[in-house]
Parts: sequence; C-alpha cells; structure tokens
Amino acid sequence: MGLLIGVGATKPQFPYDYYYGIQWDTNVADSACTRIGRTDLHVALPVQSLMRRCVLKDDGTVNYYLHANNSALRDNGAAADLTGASGQVMVEIPDFYIRFEMEGTKRRCMMSLFALPGFTKIPKMYISAYEAALDRTNLKLSSVVNNTAQYRGGDNNAAADAATNTRLGRPVTSLSLTQFRTYARNRGSVNWNCNAYLVQKILYWLIAVEYGNFNNQLAYNAALTAEGYRQGGLGNGVTDIDGAKWSTFNGYNPFIPCGHTNLLGNATGVVAYAMPSEYDATIKTTYVPTYRGVENPFGHVWKWTDGCKCNIQSDASGALSEFYVCTNPANYQDTDYTNYVLRGVLSRSEGYIKSLIVGEFGEMMPLTVGGSATTYMCDYFYTSIPASGVSQRGVLFGGNAYTGANAGVGCSLTIRTATYAIADIGSRLCYLPGVV
Repeated sequence: MGLLIGVGATKPQFPYDYYYGIQWDTNVADSACTRIGRTDLHVALPVQSLMRRCVLKDDGTVNYYLHANNSALRDNGAAADLTGASGQVMVEIPDFYIRFEMEGTKRRCMMSLFALPGFTKIPKMYISAYEAALDRTNLKLSSVVNNTAQYRGGDNNAAADAATNTRLGRPVTSLSLTQFRTYARNRGSVNWNCNAYLVQKILYWLIAVEYGNFNNQLAYNAALTAEGYRQGGLGNGVTDIDGAKWSTFNGYNPFIPCGHTNLLGNATGVVAYAMPSEYDATIKTTYVPTYRGVENPFGHVWKWTDGCKCNIQSDASGALSEFYVCTNPANYQDTDYTNYVLRGVLSRSEGYIKSLIVGEFGEMMPLTVGGSATTYMCDYFYTSIPASGVSQRGVLFGGNAYTGANAGVGCSLTIRTATYAIADIGSRLCYLPGVV
C-alpha cells in the first residue's frame, strides 16, 4: 500500500503504522470487509471514539459537551438545555486523516489521528445530533429538542398539535434544498449548512470502518467479537413502516420526535418507538438507531444534501450521469457547475449498488449497480434519465420510513431538482469550521 514502515529492525519514531481501515474487492459479493492496519486500533477506534454530542453556539464555539451516557445532562452532571436557547445539539467529529487506494479490483479506506504519508486531513466538523428542525420565528435551521409551536416540524400543520400525528417536536420537512441552505445560513455564516456531502461521506466511512461491513442494516449487536471488534450493524432503522398507513396517519410527515435516543448519550444503539394506535390498531414498534450520537443516520425521512449535484444527460445529449462536488460551502449553489469539480460518472440504471466511485477522495456514489440488499454495498440507488436534454439534480440520502432494505447511509436518490419539497424529505444541520 506504499506506506513507509521503517528500514531493517529500526522503527522510526513517527508512528507510520498508526492507521486502521478496511479493504474490499469489487468482484466479491460479500459485504464484509477485511480489516487492515493495526489490530489494536480496530479495538480502540481512536477517531470514532472521539465523536461526542455538544451544544454549539452560533459563532462555532462549544458551549458545553453533553454527558457521555445521557444527553439530557451536561458532562458535569448538571441539566442540559437542548431547546436551542443555549445552542444547537451537535455531534463533534474530530479532525483526522484519511487515505483511499484503488489497486486493480481492490479498494482501501484507511484512517488515522496522525498525518501519515499520502493521507488527507479531514478538518473537525459538526453534524446535528438530530434530524434538522426549524425555528419558524427566525427561519433558522436547528438541532433541538423543543415541542413548542416555534419549532413545529413536518409541514407545519397546527391542526394536529394535540393529536398523536402531531408535528410538534419533529424534524422539519416540505422544504427544498435551496430553502434548507438558506435557513442554515441564517445562523450567521456560511459555516452553517444543511446536510453537507463532505459530512455525509465521512459518516459513511466511519461506520464502514468501525463495523468492517457495508451492510448498515445488519442486526444491532452490542457484543464485541473475540478480537474485540464491533460487529453487526444499526438494525433496520425506521424503514419498516407501511407506506399506505403512514400516508393515512399523517400524510408522510415525520413522526419520530427529535431526541428519542438521548438516553444513549454518545453511544451507538437502538431505541424502541411504539407507533400510535391511530397508525394501526395492532401496535407497531419500530427501532430508532443512533450512531455515536447521530440519531437516524438513515431512514425515517430522506435528507437533502448540499455540496454535490449531478448532471444527468439524456441518451441523445451525451448519455452520461456526471457527479460533481463543491469543497467550499461558500460556493454552494443551484445554478450551474461553477466551482464544482467532476468526481466521476454514475450508474445510468437504478438498483442495489455494486461498486462506488471511490477515487482519491472516497466518493460514496454508485459507479455500478447489480448488488442486493445483502451483497456488495447493500444500499439502493434511485435515478432516472431525462427523455431529452440534460437535467441538474440534487442528491438525497438515507431513505425514508418505508424504504425497507433499500435504505442505508449510502442509499442515494438523484431524481429531484433542488427546488423539490415534500413531506418525507428533511435534512440535517452541519457546521464546518474554517470556512472563510
């Protein structure tokens, strides 16, 4: 893999072998990966273990960190304010280094806390602990536990406030990507964004490396392997809801309250949620996953994602589906591809993802389809080809409450333009420090 590990019996003082990661073969259907690098780091997971919930002020400074085992408390044991008055409830992802390699059909993702040769620095970033809410008084995208009308979620239907299909305390939906971006920026700077592709991508690789598997929906298993490694996945997630019953219940609006996993703190796990009898007389229990403080990393509602877009051409106008990325949030826009960089071409067909673009920067978008719910990358890719001309499309991630086995952190949809808004599409809130 080209990493310097020393000469002869003399080991260099700089820790050149302090990395851990995964290797997989694009011709092998098994979703399990080979763990590479130092085995002790696969046990310690030094990058993932530094992820933690906090309350972040609008100027980007941490007001305080939350208790590792209960987000209702501050790290000093005092009661925490999660309402938005003290800041936004976010998960801090530490700065670290990452490297991707492609060698024949082999692919590798490696990460480290050290600046190893060939590794790229990933700056510290923040992703909302919850699916994004909206402060409707000030039109600011938020990450809060707040059941007041000011933060009414979904489509803002006040008529349901006292009913079991209430939008109070739920994430906001029925907004376009353009609106999500605007409301995030209303927090005061371009550092604030709705779900950002860079953060989505990093979250994807953190999970894949931790579990050594691309199947996010494997059953949750808190036990470690004999080697001390994580195993299993995050369970089905909130993806097993009947679509027709959901429509009747609340018109495809979100129903999981923000903060449902607070009692798990920074831990990974699943928390049961019993659907109201108005959804079905036979009580349906679904399970809300959280990954190191990131609640519902997939499922429940789709997440509009900024900083990436697709140029999907008709067969007569080029027959390519190009994937573009913008690395500077100050340049996010919905007009054209100025300040966006072509990172690869996408599958022209929808289906379960077989291989990813990957490349130097670890693009998590599908290069080919032909897998299944339990093989290769295990997530589904939705796309469509225009009958004529070209179409600029945004990207949605994660799936919704009835996507089922198609869902996952890498499940993506490239059918909608940035102006599209509907009840089952939400987003997250992100803060990216260091943006001028």
